[in-house]
Order: sequence, then C-alpha cells, then structure tokens
Amino acid sequence: MVVEGRQRIDKWLFFSRAVKSHSLAAKLVVAGRVRINRDKAAQASDLVKPGDVLTITLDRRIFVWKVLGTGARRGPAEEARTLYEDMSPPPAPKGDAPPDAIPALREAGSGRPTKKERRQTDRLLDDD
Repeated sequence: MVVEGRQRIDKWLFFSRAVKSHSLAAKLVVAGRVRINRDKAAQASDLVKPGDVLTITLDRRIFVWKVLGTGARRGPAEEARTLYEDMSPPPAPKGDAPPDAIPALREAGSGRPTKKERRQTDRLLDDD
C-alpha cells in the first residue's frame, strides 16, 4: 500500500522498517543522523515526498534511499521495500582495514604481561 503525498520523516522511517519503533525514528532524526536531500532533518515532523533522497546513518553504516512513496502502515518487509530504492554504496570488504585505522602501539605477539612478569616488574620498582 503506497499513499501519494507527503509524510512525516519519523513515520516514514518506521513504515520503511529502517528502525524498530516510531520513537526510535524520532530520536534518530533529532540526533541529526538523517538527511533529506543533503540537508539535515531538524525535526521529526519534517516532511518527505516521493523523489526525495535520504541519507541515514545507522550502526556505522550509511544508507542512501530514494523515497518512492509514502506508507499507510508498517507492513511486511516486502511492502516496506516498495517505499524506497536503495542507492547505497556497496559495503567495504571485511578483510581490508579502513585507511584511517590506527596501527597497533605494541609489537605483534607481545600480548599482555603474565603474572610472573608483573611480579618481577613490581620487585624492581620496590628495590628503588
């Protein structure tokens, strides 16, 4: 069921199954994690219409969805997928580290000190 016209962004996110509840959708918008046509959505009552492009940040993932219609209810997943077209970039391969990753500060394989090593360090400090 697709209804034409405009709809509140929080209701649309709930109907499209982007989030689990209407209140979580409102919190997501207020937190600034939703953009409508590259502009931050300021309030949960901001309106979306077919043709708008949403950028949604959820759990370290970025979704780019084009609104195809407004919903009348939170239906099954197949119905929710008719509300948007997914234009998200493909996810990065899991084996590759992100380019801005911080390298390890300790040598590989050194691990945590053992109890014996900690005692030796404590004895050296106590002798001073």
